[in-house]
Amino acid sequence: MLDLVLPQQCGGCGAPATPWCADCARALAVRPDEPHLVTPRLDPGVPVFALGRYNGPRRRAVVAVKEHGRADLIGPLASALRGGLRRLWEWGIVAPPLTVVPAPTRRWAARRRGGDPVTRMAVAAAGDTPGFAVVPALRTRALVADSVGLSTAGRQRNIAGRVRLIRPVAGDLLLVDDIVTTGATATESVRVLRAAGASVVAILTIAAA
Repeated sequence: MLDLVLPQQCGGCGAPATPWCADCARALAVRPDEPHLVTPRLDPGVPVFALGRYNGPRRRAVVAVKEHGRADLIGPLASALRGGLRRLWEWGIVAPPLTVVPAPTRRWAARRRGGDPVTRMAVAAAGDTPGFAVVPALRTRALVADSVGLSTAGRQRNIAGRVRLIRPVAGDLLLVDDIVTTGATATESVRVLRAAGASVVAILTIAAA
């Protein structure tokens, strides 16, 4: 009866009667060779890893969370992020003690979405792992515009000088985000974290556009 009144649809493919189907779960499963090293157009100066391309169920799930309030999809995306984090640990790229820092978001966007989805994914992915602490240490300043449709240079100008540190950080850090496109936000975030004395060892994202 509830499905008739509020029909569920898979957040990855639109299949009925389920929020997240088995096929989409398999599409996001972290394979033995993942995450892959990617090269954004702007080099943040640290290795950037992505769990997959920004298409298919991965893209639709991210959009559903950010633009349509599908908080029920935080879990599947966080599961993929957890798999990527543990793979980087197995490969020796990260190791505890490690601080996981979500990429910054605009305050009004976070309010509109009922909280920052990247932070929620990070907490679900790493918050219960001994030696791993999630610290939302970054925030964007006012006047940062939506970057959709901006060129690489435009994204760089849009974010330059507009990421600020809101909590102290130290030691080894892993920056996490849902998508890496040009690398502008990642580059500015790494600059701010390094200026605070932290060591950013890598960046991990759910998707690369």
